Amino acid sequence: MPGPYDGCCGRFHSGAAAAPTAEALMRSRYSAFVRGDQAYLLRTWHPRTRPARLDLDPGTRWTGLEILATRDGSAFHATGTVEFRASFRGGALRERSRFERVDGAWVYVDGEFPEG
Repeated sequence: MPGPYDGCCGRFHSGAAAAPTAEALMRSRYSAFVRGDQAYLLRTWHPRTRPARLDLDPGTRWTGLEILATRDGSAFHATGTVEFRASFRGGALRERSRFERVDGAWVYVDGEFPEG
């Protein structure tokens, strides 16, 4: 029987399935940060804004994810926005992320960091 990781984000990370919504992609990207999966993060980044490489801090201990708001980003949309708070030991990061579809697949475009 598959565990929670396989049922949620593991299938996206392995390439067995694609995230069906912008929010699902955002959640899978959070899990990729937790696991240090740089290949998945780069693969799901829009080619227009994708960095050449990532330098993830192996000392960061992610402790939780809270979805604050979503706009569009369903199977019926070409773009979407997800605002979230990702907690880590010692603090939290709040971001409003923008997503677009490229060849039918959701990808992360960029984000802004609202106050509060």
